[in-house]
Amino acid sequence: MKLRILGAAAGGGLPQWNCGCPNCRDARTGRIAPMTQSSVAVTVGGETVVLNASPDIRAQLPACGLVPQGLRGSPVRAVVLTNGDVDHVAGLLSLRESSKFTIHATPSTLAILDQPIFRVLNPDHVTRAPIQLEQPFQPLPGLTVTAFAVPGKVALWQEDGEPDTALIGEQTVGLRLDHDGRSAFYIPGCAVVTDDLLDRLADADLLLFDGTVWADDDMERSGTGAKTGARMGHLAMDGPDGSIARLAGLRARRIFTHINNTNPVLQPGSPERAAVAAAGWELAHDGMEIDP
Repeated sequence: MKLRILGAAAGGGLPQWNCGCPNCRDARTGRIAPMTQSSVAVTVGGETVVLNASPDIRAQLPACGLVPQGLRGSPVRAVVLTNGDVDHVAGLLSLRESSKFTIHATPSTLAILDQPIFRVLNPDHVTRAPIQLEQPFQPLPGLTVTAFAVPGKVALWQEDGEPDTALIGEQTVGLRLDHDGRSAFYIPGCAVVTDDLLDRLADADLLLFDGTVWADDDMERSGTGAKTGARMGHLAMDGPDGSIARLAGLRARRIFTHINNTNPVLQPGSPERAAVAAAGWELAHDGMEIDP
């Protein structure tokens, strides 16, 4: 099992198209590396499953060598969705040229694909496979995936009034990947690290975890907005209840992904970056290859 980070950024990528924050300015000038939106490719035996279909997927796949070997086709056999966020489902619209693959998602996330625009995915080629929480399935031979609920809210475009930002159900899931005795977890969105989640991660070899914000008020500090990490359904890295503190006891290799453009950890010389490294965490980057 080989994992490749197709995109390490949160929604909008780095730089965001309309943002002039220090991180976006530095990404435009080459001082820090740009990042596309969150997605991971998992390859087993020459076949690949993509975890979340980023809007940037058309460029991400060839950048990681996932290209046709003949006249037509793709090594991508499946896409597994963790929620209905735009930055996780919009890329499906770029996979519409009649190559066969299967979309795996919870029934509530699959229902999103009933929107008329997704009819471009020809059902003769693109099948939908509902997944049930806690029920393992195999999107590729030899790769077992188990979806489980993590605290999080519905997708932004589905909000109607003030949402429950730590709702536990089908709308936000994490994924456990098992192959050849190794286990990897992919959790790009999580509002709270519960004791149950800690127990679940105890035997993990690899954890790719929500790194959206350093502090709950990253956006306010950067002057780019007033929305907090908690309001977006994302747990801060820092603080006594943050992900660094809550996940400190794990034996797994720990990597932050889904990193927002305003997160100060993106600055190489920042105290926040130093704190992440001192705590034993890594930051994902586009093209990163990982062998759990």
